[in-house]
Amino acid sequence: MYVLIVEQNHELGVLRKKAWARQGAIATLVSSQDEAIAHLRNYNVDVIVLDVMLTEGSAFAVSDFANYRRPKARVIFVTNTRFFSDGSIFQHCSNACAFVQSASPPEDLAAMVQHYGAN
Repeated sequence: MYVLIVEQNHELGVLRKKAWARQGAIATLVSSQDEAIAHLRNYNVDVIVLDVMLTEGSAFAVSDFANYRRPKARVIFVTNTRFFSDGSIFQHCSNACAFVQSASPPEDLAAMVQHYGAN
Protein backbone atom coordinates (compact mmCIF):
# COMPACT_ATOMS: atom_id res chain seq x y z
CA MET A 1 0.00 0.00 0.00
CA TYR A 2 1.25 3.47 -0.90
CA VAL A 3 0.40 6.43 1.32
CA LEU A 4 1.02 10.12 0.70
CA ILE A 5 1.19 12.20 3.87
CA VAL A 6 0.65 15.92 3.33
CA GLU A 7 1.44 17.42 6.71
CA GLN A 8 2.96 20.78 7.60
CA ASN A 9 4.07 19.55 11.06
CA HIS A 10 7.16 17.56 10.11
CA GLU A 11 7.50 15.76 13.46
CA LEU A 12 3.89 14.59 13.34
CA GLY A 13 4.30 13.47 9.75
CA VAL A 14 7.41 11.43 10.62
CA LEU A 15 5.57 9.82 13.54
CA ARG A 16 2.74 8.79 11.24
CA LYS A 17 5.11 7.54 8.56
CA LYS A 18 6.86 5.29 11.10
CA ALA A 19 3.55 3.92 12.40
CA TRP A 20 2.44 2.98 8.89
CA ALA A 21 5.81 1.50 7.97
CA ARG A 22 5.40 -0.93 10.88
CA GLN A 23 2.22 -2.13 9.17
CA GLY A 24 4.00 -2.57 5.83
CA ALA A 25 2.86 0.60 4.07
CA ILE A 26 5.21 2.64 1.93
CA ALA A 27 4.71 6.28 2.83
CA THR A 28 5.99 9.56 1.45
CA LEU A 29 5.90 12.73 3.52
CA VAL A 30 5.50 16.17 1.94
CA SER A 31 4.54 19.50 3.48
CA SER A 32 2.94 21.60 0.75
CA GLN A 33 0.43 21.64 -2.08
CA ASP A 34 3.19 21.89 -4.71
CA GLU A 35 5.08 18.89 -3.32
CA ALA A 36 1.89 16.83 -3.07
CA ILE A 37 0.83 17.58 -6.63
CA ALA A 38 4.33 16.82 -7.94
CA HIS A 39 4.21 13.47 -6.15
CA LEU A 40 0.73 12.67 -7.47
CA ARG A 41 1.86 13.44 -11.01
CA ASN A 42 4.56 10.79 -10.81
CA TYR A 43 3.36 8.14 -8.37
CA ASN A 44 0.23 6.15 -7.77
CA VAL A 45 -1.06 6.26 -4.19
CA ASP A 46 -3.79 4.34 -2.40
CA VAL A 47 -4.42 6.76 0.47
CA ILE A 48 -3.66 10.43 1.05
CA VAL A 49 -3.55 11.69 4.62
CA LEU A 50 -4.08 15.41 4.17
CA ASP A 51 -3.77 18.26 6.66
CA VAL A 52 -6.79 20.52 6.07
CA MET A 53 -4.97 23.65 7.19
CA LEU A 54 -1.88 23.68 4.98
CA THR A 55 0.14 26.89 5.23
CA GLU A 56 1.70 26.38 1.80
CA GLY A 57 -1.18 25.86 -0.57
CA SER A 58 -4.64 24.40 -0.34
CA ALA A 59 -5.76 21.00 0.87
CA PHE A 60 -8.75 21.30 -1.46
CA ALA A 61 -6.45 21.79 -4.45
CA VAL A 62 -4.55 18.63 -3.51
CA SER A 63 -7.80 16.70 -3.08
CA ASP A 64 -9.17 17.98 -6.40
CA PHE A 65 -5.97 17.13 -8.27
CA ALA A 66 -5.91 13.67 -6.72
CA ASN A 67 -9.53 13.15 -7.73
CA TYR A 68 -8.55 13.93 -11.32
CA ARG A 69 -5.12 12.27 -11.52
CA ARG A 70 -5.52 9.39 -9.04
CA PRO A 71 -9.29 8.78 -8.86
CA LYS A 72 -8.96 5.57 -6.85
CA ALA A 73 -6.99 7.26 -4.07
CA ARG A 74 -8.95 7.84 -0.87
CA VAL A 75 -8.35 10.98 1.21
CA ILE A 76 -8.29 11.05 4.99
CA PHE A 77 -8.43 14.65 6.14
CA VAL A 78 -6.82 15.56 9.46
CA THR A 79 -7.07 18.82 11.35
CA ASN A 80 -6.22 20.44 14.65
CA THR A 81 -9.18 22.83 14.43
CA ARG A 82 -12.95 22.56 14.62
CA PHE A 83 -13.24 23.75 11.03
CA PHE A 84 -15.45 21.35 9.03
CA SER A 85 -16.44 19.51 12.23
CA ASP A 86 -20.00 19.50 10.86
CA GLY A 87 -18.95 16.96 8.22
CA SER A 88 -19.36 19.36 5.31
CA ILE A 89 -15.95 18.39 3.97
CA PHE A 90 -17.64 15.31 2.47
CA GLN A 91 -19.82 17.62 0.39
CA HIS A 92 -16.78 19.51 -0.91
CA CYS A 93 -14.45 16.59 -1.64
CA SER A 94 -15.87 13.49 -3.25
CA ASN A 95 -12.73 11.46 -2.55
CA ALA A 96 -12.86 12.15 1.21
CA CYS A 97 -13.37 8.98 3.22
CA ALA A 98 -12.62 10.20 6.75
CA PHE A 99 -12.10 13.35 8.81
CA VAL A 100 -10.17 13.05 12.09
CA GLN A 101 -8.39 15.19 14.63
CA SER A 102 -4.60 15.56 14.27
CA ALA A 103 -4.20 14.46 17.88
CA SER A 104 -5.60 11.01 17.11
CA PRO A 105 -3.16 8.25 18.10
CA PRO A 106 -0.94 7.26 15.15
CA GLU A 107 -2.01 3.63 15.56
CA ASP A 108 -5.70 4.57 15.15
CA LEU A 109 -4.96 6.55 12.02
CA ALA A 110 -2.80 3.67 10.77
CA ALA A 111 -5.79 1.33 11.13
CA MET A 112 -7.89 3.73 9.05
CA VAL A 113 -5.17 3.91 6.39
CA GLN A 114 -5.03 0.12 6.31
CA HIS A 115 -8.81 -0.12 5.99
CA TYR A 116 -9.24 2.44 3.22
CA GLY A 117 -6.07 1.42 1.41
CA ALA A 118 -7.25 -2.18 1.17
CA ASN A 119 -10.50 -1.25 -0.61
